[in-house]
Amino acid sequence: MSKTNFEFLDALGQIARDKGISVETLLDALANALVAAYKRRPDAAEEAVVTIDPDSGEIRVYGQELDEEGNVVNEWDDTPDDFGRIAAQTAKQVILQRIREVERDMKYEEYAGREGDIVTGIVQQTDNRYTLLDLGKVEALLPQAEQVSFERYEHGARLKAYIVEVRKTTKGPQIVVSRTHPGLIRRLFELEVPEISSGVVEIKAAAREPGHRTKIAVWSNDPNVDPVGACVGARGSRVRMVTNELRGEWVDVVPFSDDPVELIQNALAPARVREVRLDDETGTATVIVSDYQLSLAIGKEGQNARLAARLTGWRIDIKSESQLEEEESGYAGQEWAEGEWVQNEAGEMVWKPAEGGEGISMAEWSNQAEAQPSDGGAAPEGTGPAPGSGGGPAPGGGGGAAPGGDVAESAPAGGDG
Repeated sequence: MSKTNFEFLDALGQIARDKGISVETLLDALANALVAAYKRRPDAAEEAVVTIDPDSGEIRVYGQELDEEGNVVNEWDDTPDDFGRIAAQTAKQVILQRIREVERDMKYEEYAGREGDIVTGIVQQTDNRYTLLDLGKVEALLPQAEQVSFERYEHGARLKAYIVEVRKTTKGPQIVVSRTHPGLIRRLFELEVPEISSGVVEIKAAAREPGHRTKIAVWSNDPNVDPVGACVGARGSRVRMVTNELRGEWVDVVPFSDDPVELIQNALAPARVREVRLDDETGTATVIVSDYQLSLAIGKEGQNARLAARLTGWRIDIKSESQLEEEESGYAGQEWAEGEWVQNEAGEMVWKPAEGGEGISMAEWSNQAEAQPSDGGAAPEGTGPAPGSGGGPAPGGGGGAAPGGDVAESAPAGGDG
């Protein structure tokens, strides 16, 4: 082996070790590039193959003659005299290109199977479209849509994020991460709670309003382990670590139950529920709470009710005891005639019965109503409810939420939950 070939192989082996690439991969890429360089010569054979001896480093070019089926029928050594110089020039370009390709593939393979995992990065760049996180070997993209609205990401700050997608591009893997995904909550608890990472405790359901509040329902596969206590930790140490990472987002940990009534009661914590009535056909749960618990159950701007609805999958309608009593006793015995209030030509409101006949003015309606006993009995025969009541008495509404998170318009905003 010549000194030049020895140095070549030694340098190739060093590059392979430093970059984590096999020598065979580099030699194969170099051989293909040398074939292309050989064919640019005016006297080159139409078909050729380049061989590189991995032991001696000797490079040979063999011209080939093929038949119609592509089989080699003749082969000869056609190595140019100055091919060593061509090989040296080509080797540098090919090796650098191949190294970049292999590094991109290795980075992609490293992160391709990590969708749904959590990573820690350092904030590198922030603008109104996205934030770049340095993960070490690669950068992750945190789009504006995946950012918590009021969070500010300062340059150099460490940040945990949830991998939602890994894309393969010509410039390497593009990793898209999120700070709003509910999966971030699950992964953070796995980091802080050994019982979750070992499978003893499970997070059965999670509902989140990023930056504000999260509810998780937990279950223990070991009757001797309290799932809520395991997640909260001694004096709240474990849940506090999650809250700190979420920059103050409040986290409620409630016990999961297969019984929907019990699950709904737990989900509305910290409010105490008196009764839950389920309607399986409509998927609605009517929740009865004490009067002083109503605003707490609904939460600030309906937040507690919305999260409970998402957590349980039921549409939740919250009513206080006094509202329920008013509905059941104040209007239950009344019978209203069918019809509607309309405005006549004189601009007066007149009750028009559905079955036809003359209308009844407001004054006539009031006189008949005063003649009836005020004991919650039936309305005057042939009359309907007072104008503006929507065709019947409208009980005072509580608050409610659908699983999708929409709060009923009648829900009063009270309490901060």
